[in-house]
Amino acid sequence: MAGDSIRLIPWQGRAIGLMDLDAFFASVEQLDHPEWRGKPVIVGSPSKRGVVSTASYEARPYGVHSAMPAMIAKRLCPHAIWTQGHFSRYRELSAAVMDILVNETPLVEQVSIDEAFFDVSPGRYSNESPLRICQRIQRRVAELGITCSIGLGTSKTVAKIASEREKPRGLTAVFPGTERDFLDPLPVRALSGIGGSSEQTLHELGIRTLGDLAGQDPDEMESIFGVAGPRMVMRARGEESSVVRAIDAPDETKSVSHERTFTSDLTEVEDIRAAIGHVSELVGMRLRRKGLVGSQVTLKLKFEAMKVHTAQRQLGQATDDEHVFGPIAQDLLGDLWAPGTPVRLVGVGVSDFGERPTQLSLFETEDPDHVKTRALAAATDKLRERFGADAIAYGRDLRLRGRLSRSKRDER
Repeated sequence: MAGDSIRLIPWQGRAIGLMDLDAFFASVEQLDHPEWRGKPVIVGSPSKRGVVSTASYEARPYGVHSAMPAMIAKRLCPHAIWTQGHFSRYRELSAAVMDILVNETPLVEQVSIDEAFFDVSPGRYSNESPLRICQRIQRRVAELGITCSIGLGTSKTVAKIASEREKPRGLTAVFPGTERDFLDPLPVRALSGIGGSSEQTLHELGIRTLGDLAGQDPDEMESIFGVAGPRMVMRARGEESSVVRAIDAPDETKSVSHERTFTSDLTEVEDIRAAIGHVSELVGMRLRRKGLVGSQVTLKLKFEAMKVHTAQRQLGQATDDEHVFGPIAQDLLGDLWAPGTPVRLVGVGVSDFGERPTQLSLFETEDPDHVKTRALAAATDKLRERFGADAIAYGRDLRLRGRLSRSKRDER
């Protein structure tokens, strides 16, 4: 049920919300520039190689969306107002919104600068209706001059999908026991993590809706999609049980890393460099998701079954951008590898977060090139989160296609 039509019937069990700030960057620009309100505003670089970071709702009917090349956006909406963005201002308002959530419940998990899960289950910290709490959050966010949409359900998956049903200023609640009624009619693409390739495979199997997916045998799905298969079925049934991690809970993460093994050894330098770039991108996504920036990069190569070599280098400044630490990992290749040596595994890690994890900080440097690459990385994250990991592929990914084995995650 959505908006003002929500009935305040008793809520039994878990109540998980997902708060999503509406067209956040563009909304802040319209707040700070009243003359821009009601007009199409695009945050991003209008240069030839620029990309759209965020488009206001007035620009979206023209087909403009995040991560779109600037040249296309300018052609679709030539009268749009462009701004490079004011990221310290976005961080300021984001922090104010997170304070609103924390004032309602200590169980708040920020997943990006404009999104956060929160747990308002009755009896944990309040006996007030979860819907009343969500309505109050929306009113308090609106007092800041921006708006948000909220999805409320019994799991993160349901809350995330619900938050996207009605925008802007939407409040969609999926009451306990009605998860299947809500999920079953939706297309499989509505489930975050299902991208174009997975969607095509599901369609070929005759699975087009989440109801179809929920009815599948988990073991059979595992034979097709690997370990992700049973989880897809569980989430489609509304049975996900992951918890909301408190925003100020201690995080013992010492490093964030990713490894890839290969079905056949890599021997060409171009292939190895492509693998380093591919793995660096995965590490960057994890860093941004965790809100961490690190100042030490590690490259790991495995040549034989038990023969592993690593090299490390300090960065000039802490970062979560693979366009910054990735080239450093590339440079370390010469310290570990001799031309022609077969490489079985490539790993990249980022560490040295200081005494405590650093919250996600956009564009820590004023370097305009870094601003552009960080904006592109963040926009790519959002597309992959919404449409699946294969929604965007770079040339290096295509070069490695068919040679990657199951991913071996090494996250600490």
